[in-house]
Amino acid sequence: MGRLLAFVYGVLVYALFLVTFLYAIGFFENFYVPKTIDTGSGGFSAGSLVIDVVLLLIFAIQHSVMARQGFKRVWTTVIPKPIERTTYVLLSSLCLVLLMWLWRPMTGVIWDAGGGAARVILFALSALGWFTVLLSTFLIDHFDFFGLRQVTRYLRGVEYQYPRFVLPFLYKLVRHPLYTGFLLAFWAAPVMTQGHLLFAIATTAYMLVAIQLEERDLISFHGDAYRQYKEHTPMLVPFTKR
Repeated sequence: MGRLLAFVYGVLVYALFLVTFLYAIGFFENFYVPKTIDTGSGGFSAGSLVIDVVLLLIFAIQHSVMARQGFKRVWTTVIPKPIERTTYVLLSSLCLVLLMWLWRPMTGVIWDAGGGAARVILFALSALGWFTVLLSTFLIDHFDFFGLRQVTRYLRGVEYQYPRFVLPFLYKLVRHPLYTGFLLAFWAAPVMTQGHLLFAIATTAYMLVAIQLEERDLISFHGDAYRQYKEHTPMLVPFTKR
């Protein structure tokens, strides 16, 4: 019964993630959802800035701290190991929901590409970014990344094994195509408002810090194989390292 409940929990959390992810695309692209990053008429204010920064910090701290190996070792003494990743995905999704729900728009325009070719190009780049994010998860192991593989193996009574080190497609071009996709999605905005710019700057800074922490963990798992990969493959921008 415990194995079945863990599996159901994993499936429900994955469904919540999918809904949250799809809503987030609409939120940041300003279409098809009730509230977007620029919904409303609020201009720049200290109050809005503080609230938005706090929301960003909540998301960043949860996202990074819970992903660290030291935290996981302690955390899995509290919750069963097979649902550790699922619980991480649940809390990450809830933090993102909180951010989108309480986000204070600051709608002063930094740039506006207008209605011509520039707007189409920026929108296409942003769409490419979201596609890159999703593709990157499937290139490694999408269902492991979001906890479904762990609960499925637990249901079947099969021991979980950490994914082996592989370099499919985009991972031969950059070490972190997932983050490259997010950067494209967040920065290629046809209309860049003050609030959107704050989000783009904050998430870029977060990703640059998170990469350092993640790569420390990856070296501990994969050793020299990852060190050599890091030496010869650019971090985020293709073709920038010989």
